[in-house]
Amino acid sequence: MKQTPLWGRHTALGARMVEFAGWQMPIQYTGGIVAEHLAVRRSAGIFDVSHMGRFRVTGAGARAFLRQALTNDCDLLPPGSAQYTILANEAGGAIDDAFLYRPAEDKYLLVVNASNKDKDLAHLQALLKSFKDTVLEDVSQSVAMIALQGPQGEQILQSLLTDGVLPAAHRNALSNFKLAGLEVCAARTGYTGEPVCFEIFLMADCAVRVWDKLMEKGALPIGLGARDTLRLEAGLPLYGHELGMGKDGLQIPVFAIGQARFAVDLNDPQRPFAGRKAMVRQSRARTAYQQGNYSDKSTLPKLIRTFRLLDSGIAREGALVYSGGRPAGWVTSGTMIPYWDYEKRDDAIMLKETHSQRAIGLCMIEPDISVGAQLEIEVRGKNLRAQVVSRNLQNTGRQTRAVL
Repeated sequence: MKQTPLWGRHTALGARMVEFAGWQMPIQYTGGIVAEHLAVRRSAGIFDVSHMGRFRVTGAGARAFLRQALTNDCDLLPPGSAQYTILANEAGGAIDDAFLYRPAEDKYLLVVNASNKDKDLAHLQALLKSFKDTVLEDVSQSVAMIALQGPQGEQILQSLLTDGVLPAAHRNALSNFKLAGLEVCAARTGYTGEPVCFEIFLMADCAVRVWDKLMEKGALPIGLGARDTLRLEAGLPLYGHELGMGKDGLQIPVFAIGQARFAVDLNDPQRPFAGRKAMVRQSRARTAYQQGNYSDKSTLPKLIRTFRLLDSGIAREGALVYSGGRPAGWVTSGTMIPYWDYEKRDDAIMLKETHSQRAIGLCMIEPDISVGAQLEIEVRGKNLRAQVVSRNLQNTGRQTRAVL
C-alpha cells in the first residue's frame, strides 16, 4: 500500500490505519470518531488528504482543454479561486467529481478522488490529444494536501502566517502565502460543511513541518471515519454512493444531486463537453420538478434527498426506502452522527458541553417525494420511520450546528 508523507505522524499518534484506495490511511485516532467529529464542529481539525489525485494543467491550451474536459466553465474562474466540477460521460453520468483550483493566470490544479485517480488521468490524457500547447502533469506524489476545518481554523492559520495574506473571506477563494516560513497555496474549500474551511497545498517534503505547526496551535488530527460523518451531516455527495452507479445497476444522472447547480454550467451553448446534451435534459427535468410537474420522470427517475430517522436505529447504505408502503428507492449513505447540544441566547447560538447523537443519511428516491414527507426505511427486517429534510446541518455565521 502507498503511504502519504504524513504516514509516520499518523502511526506515532496511535491512529488505526486501514487500506483506502490503495493507500494506508488513518480511519481514526485514539480519541475516536465521535470526538473527532465534535472537535471540527467546535474548534478545528486537520485531515491528511494527500491520497487524493492532483493534476497540474498549464500551457496556452489549458483553458480550452478544461472547458471541454469539465462540466463547469473555467472561463468563470478568475485567478485566485476554485470551483466544484464533474468529469462526465456522454450519458450524463459522473466519471468523477472534482475541484478545480486556479492559483495563477496560466496554472490550474485539478483535485480528484483517490479511488478514481488513475481512471481520471487516463480519461484526461485521451482528451488531451486534441489540444496543443497543453501540459497535464500528475503531481500527486510531489504535492501534499492538508485540510484544516472548523471555526478556529482561520485564527490558527493567521497565527502561523509569515508572509502574504490568507484567501479572501468567501467560499472558494484562493491565495499563495508563507506558513511558518514555508510556501503554501490554500483555498477556502473543504468536505465538512464548515463555513471556516481551508485546503492547503504544499511540497510533500514540507508536509510534516506544517502538520506539526498546526497541531501545536491546537488543531486535532481527524481520520477518514469522521471525514465521512462530517460530509454526510453536511449532505455532501460521495462518489460511489451518490454519484457513479446506483444500487439498481444504472448510472446516477449528475442532476440527481442538488450540488449539480454548482458543478455544471450550461450557459454557453457553444461550449462542448461530454454529457452536455444529457445534462440539458436533466436540468430541464429538475426545473420541471421544482415547478411541481412530474409528468415525465424518464430523464431523472430519482433524486438524492437528505433524511433523518425518527425511530431508533441506523439506516445503512443499501437499505430499502418506502413511501406510503410502496418501494421508493434506497439509502445511498447513512450512519449515526454526533452533534453538540446548544441553546439560543438572544440572537446567538451557544454550544453546550454535552452532545447527542442521531441517525441521518442520504437516499435516492422518487422525485415527487418532497421535503417534509414521511418515509419508511427497512432496517434488519423492520420498517423505521424517517423524514425527508432540507438539511441536517446549518451555518450560523462562522459556526455550524445541527438542525433539529
